[in-house]
Amino acid sequence: MLVLPAVLTHADASACLRMLAQGLRSEAGDTVVADAAALQHFDSSALAVLLECRREALASGKRFAVRGMPARLGELAGVYGVSELLPVAG
Repeated sequence: MLVLPAVLTHADASACLRMLAQGLRSEAGDTVVADAAALQHFDSSALAVLLECRREALASGKRFAVRGMPARLGELAGVYGVSELLPVAG
């Protein structure tokens, strides 16, 4: 499982994405789950990071889902029209 940090803003996005991409490559199974429950301070860069993780997962032949998405991040995803690209992990 990929775990997002408590803070994920534009200033943190590149480093976070590198860390998550490395973790993604070692994920076993057919679904990559990103745990966003720890997110407390974020901006739309968090969506960009999640969408890039999704792209990497799909390129590896895996599905992608998000667990623990904060309500405000879900609202941002709706505003940007990408909610359906970030399904909730079951």
